Amino acid sequence: MTAPIAQPPSRLERIILLALVAGALIYSGIAPKDRLTWFMEVVWVVAALPLICFCWPRFPLTRLLCWLLAAHALVLIHGGAYTYAETPLGFWLRDTFDFERNPWDRVGHFMQGFVPAILARELLLRLTPLKRGGWLVYLVLAACLSFSAFFELIEWWAALAFGADADAFLATQGDPWDTQWDMFLCLIGAALSLLVWSRLHDSQLGVRTP
Repeated sequence: MTAPIAQPPSRLERIILLALVAGALIYSGIAPKDRLTWFMEVVWVVAALPLICFCWPRFPLTRLLCWLLAAHALVLIHGGAYTYAETPLGFWLRDTFDFERNPWDRVGHFMQGFVPAILARELLLRLTPLKRGGWLVYLVLAACLSFSAFFELIEWWAALAFGADADAFLATQGDPWDTQWDMFLCLIGAALSLLVWSRLHDSQLGVRTP
């Protein structure tokens, strides 16, 4: 099996993306609204940055995936800095579209499917014999939804471990269906991402599109 060769971003793009995410991460950590919430939200970014840099010489990612990962990181960092219930961008969305609550946590869970869908797609196409088709779509959606469910377990464990101190991390804002909304939006994000990005992703992977 010959794995598809990724079309990575240029060196300048990599520098811009790394500086943007690292700069936002450092700035967000200076005086976050709630230090525990900040840590639990940005730990994914803190772990991903060195991992990507370490693997890059042997496994560079596509340009599309790098830009999406950077966007996802900024969403997480913004939520961590202010807590999801009190993000300025969330309040802007609430006021602009007349939502009943700050929807930044909804944005975060949508991105939890929208970006990892392309990550899962890239890993499956490059590291396994799997080809484009129904099984690829199913496994990508299943991977995103399973991670979303796992994240809800993390929120549950955080609530048990930290009690009221974890309220800002949970960001339920009094919604009894918050967990179901989170997983549903992740699934919608993953499905939309496959619809929007698959053709471009194939071109950057060197996969022939019929």
